[in-house]
Amino acid sequence: MPSTKQYGTAGPANEAIGGIPTIHYLDFASRGRGQVVRLMWEDAGIAYTDVRYTFEEYPEYKKTVIAEKNPTTNVPVVEINGKILTQSYAMLRHFARQLGEYDGTTEEEKYWADAMCDIAVDWRTQFVNAFFHPQKEETYPQHQKTERVRFLTAFETHLTRHELSLPGPYVLGPTITYADLVLYQVLHDENLTQEGMAGLQDYPRLRQLADAVERRPNVKAFRESERYLG
Repeated sequence: MPSTKQYGTAGPANEAIGGIPTIHYLDFASRGRGQVVRLMWEDAGIAYTDVRYTFEEYPEYKKTVIAEKNPTTNVPVVEINGKILTQSYAMLRHFARQLGEYDGTTEEEKYWADAMCDIAVDWRTQFVNAFFHPQKEETYPQHQKTERVRFLTAFETHLTRHELSLPGPYVLGPTITYADLVLYQVLHDENLTQEGMAGLQDYPRLRQLADAVERRPNVKAFRESERYLG
């Protein structure tokens, strides 16, 4: 049976998004596309219900419970007040608009947050393809030497050259966006933020961004709690 746990106390942020959401996702530690949704909720102070499916039981639930909620049978799936939300990055933008934060204020800022998110999504696709490949022992080391370096270099360049990112520490300078959370989660899932962020030693601007995310009070409390599974 899937595990179901409720976290937090409903407050103004829950009112802003219309209630207490329930997320359906794999029991995949604190990793993956579902985790970045949780990360935003934790940072924003949103209470939520967390339903986790083990990899062994998920195929059966995918054909039944998940298929009834999402025709593509993909997770994460979020339920809130009888509504069903799918596609993790669309969810993040949706919640950002409801909260009135996390995506900038001007059209230029919104574009830059969207663009940086899209680059991170492209990176995640390459990462997942290599990491879950049947010949992972060959494909993932090759990814680490090629595509991962390409994306790390691209982000470091964008963050140190684009006028909106220059002030730091986030994509939009002092203001956090959903794009920062998406990028942080990819860095984490590639094991670049562990061990004192040793994997980012050659990318100081990316390290600054990741460190700023981890130092946010609610994120810090989350990472130090039993809710955070590594």
